[in-house]
Amino acid sequence: MKLTRRSVMVGSAIGGGLLVAWSLVPRSYDSPLEPARGETAFDAWLKIAEDGVITVAVPQLEMGQGITTLLPQIVAMELGADWRQVGVEPAPVSGAYANMPLAAYWSPLWHPAIPALADEPDDFLLRRWAEDNRFTATADGTSLAAFELSCRKAAAAARAMLQMAAAERWDVSWEECDTNAGFVIHGEDRLSFGELAAEAGEFSPPDPPPLRSEPPRDVAIGSALAAGGDDDAGREIPFPRLDLPSKVDGSYLFAGDIRLPDMVYAAIRHGPRDQAELVGYDLEKVAGMTELVGVIRGKRWLAAAASNWWAAEQALEAMAPRFAAENVVRTERLVAALDDGVRRGAGVLIAQSGAGDEGYRPDFALRYDIEPAVHGTIETTCVTARLADGKLELWMASQAPEAARAAAAKALGISRGDVVLYPMPAGGSFDRRLEHEQAIEAALIAREIDLPVQLVWSREEEQLALNPRPPAAGLLGAEISADGRITAMRLRIATPPAAQEFGRRLFDNQTSWAAIEAVAGMGDPMAVEGAVPPYAIPDLAVYHVPVTLPLPSGRMRGNAHGLTCFMIESFIDEVAQRHEQEPMSYRISMLGGDLRLAECLQRAARLAQWDGGARGTGQGIACHRIDRLGNAGRIAVVATATAGEGGVRVSRIAAAVDIGRVVNRDIALQQIEGGLMFGLALALGSATEYDEGRPVANRLSALSLPTLEDTPEISIDLVESNGEPFDPGEIGVPAIAPAIANALFSATGLRLRRLPLLSGGL
Repeated sequence: MKLTRRSVMVGSAIGGGLLVAWSLVPRSYDSPLEPARGETAFDAWLKIAEDGVITVAVPQLEMGQGITTLLPQIVAMELGADWRQVGVEPAPVSGAYANMPLAAYWSPLWHPAIPALADEPDDFLLRRWAEDNRFTATADGTSLAAFELSCRKAAAAARAMLQMAAAERWDVSWEECDTNAGFVIHGEDRLSFGELAAEAGEFSPPDPPPLRSEPPRDVAIGSALAAGGDDDAGREIPFPRLDLPSKVDGSYLFAGDIRLPDMVYAAIRHGPRDQAELVGYDLEKVAGMTELVGVIRGKRWLAAAASNWWAAEQALEAMAPRFAAENVVRTERLVAALDDGVRRGAGVLIAQSGAGDEGYRPDFALRYDIEPAVHGTIETTCVTARLADGKLELWMASQAPEAARAAAAKALGISRGDVVLYPMPAGGSFDRRLEHEQAIEAALIAREIDLPVQLVWSREEEQLALNPRPPAAGLLGAEISADGRITAMRLRIATPPAAQEFGRRLFDNQTSWAAIEAVAGMGDPMAVEGAVPPYAIPDLAVYHVPVTLPLPSGRMRGNAHGLTCFMIESFIDEVAQRHEQEPMSYRISMLGGDLRLAECLQRAARLAQWDGGARGTGQGIACHRIDRLGNAGRIAVVATATAGEGGVRVSRIAAAVDIGRVVNRDIALQQIEGGLMFGLALALGSATEYDEGRPVANRLSALSLPTLEDTPEISIDLVESNGEPFDPGEIGVPAIAPAIANALFSATGLRLRRLPLLSGGL
């Protein structure tokens, strides 16, 4: 059946391209994809050119996790395309790409009027909010859950339309045709996608689209495949990363690579945390600097713009901006507030099972402390802004681009529709690019100097202005039977309501101090997520003790799971040791309700040649489960570590991971390895103290990050599964710290209950 003008929007687009099959996205949206001359756009997700090149739109921030390969791969597999002809295009901000699972998961943060109607991805109220607010945020590993089916449907519709076009030429039924390697095939007949694209655009796709019987998966998963081991030798990679060649040769563009005519460069100084105001600077010190273009004063920052960034930075150094703050952050204040909270604070019951803590009489209790942790991104904050004729253009990496647009528009007093954001990839993010204060600063600087400007934060400013993973103090206790089984357990975790605080900044555009005040005393389940152990403990109570700190809190890879898993798995190990039980079998004995996690423990033990954690061997074990919207990822880790004068040395990490159906095995392994290394950095460093509102660790070299020399041997067993895919990016983070802590007990006989490990000394 041919399309009509009434049934679907078809017609000339910029450059003479065609837009077809628009019925698959809400009709109220303009086309998010603009086909060029010789291209035909199929839905909001893909377009096919006359030369056969297939371009796939990706609405998520590429920050190393490989999303600009995963979504095109899904399209290619469903379409039957040749991977060598597949390209990618960053998608513009549009309600057509609303991230429904993340909107549902974060519904406690944007506070829907009727919560019960907005906590599932298919709820009408949720969809309306997410689409109206163009909520395309990249976070919490929801990209596949959000967009896999949409990509498959778009590709299946396009495949059917291509088959229809070919079938009309051959005078056969389109259902008798198939696609493979970029061709439509019927017997000996074959036509390329490029030859058929324009004709295919005139056909109406079946409703619903004819999806292939099997969802995309990497057929080469196998079992017990060790990353980099012999099982990988000679293996063909069917879908290599699209961004890899340009990242290797240096042609891949980041925000700092943008160059515009007449562009100048800006550096900036922020006041100490938090709520500091600029009170003075020595302008006369830069009177003779010929490279200086302008000095821009904000209420809480000072920026200099120059013909090059170094000149701008030197101008700020010469002007020596001075700030005044009443509520400065000091580590001793943080420690005192957390100590008071965990000891005496009123806790908010977050979860319980059985009788909870009714009649609770602990036989054993331990205290755990976590310092503020920073992201350690290689790329510091960078944004380019151009303001002309009342319209603002921004080139920046953002995990929440619509929030950045809204904040910049509000700062300039213009319409959000007059702000164009060009999505740039991030050189690592770890949730750092969920914040958008740099968009506001760059917009104001561009307005004041009336020139395009690239604002780049120095490393010191990056460390100062980021919102760290919050510090925490936890008190875990248990009632234990004579045979060593935990019959009742209570967790009290003192930490700020960090997720709620972040939500006020992101969704309400509140200042950090206004957000802290707004959520004071509020119980926050996301601030202690992962605190419900995976074990079958008859009576359990989990309390969040909300603590108000002068230090703003932010999101970070792994988020609260990095805190709670360390506390729980360290505690479980101590219980097992005190009752002379082997740590792995002790855990498995309590996992009757989660056989998949028990299997992960057994696989990790085999991979590591686990010897039972005997004294002196330096082996430690830990496991964790992350539950999200009815889906779960599981991991078990065995670490081999020693401690000496040079600090902690981790020589080997073995992990068994169950993340359901794996779409791209190589990317999954990369992400799990990256998560393990990120967790290793959090275990041994990545933290800072604060002195007079400024971080003591203000350089990467001060964060004790692992180097290439410190990288342990990593072996990963991916469990083959038919379950729904779970994000591999965060699952590697939580369990590595307790595994190392437990390994250090095996090696030294000392228990470390503080993160980073050895931060309090031996």
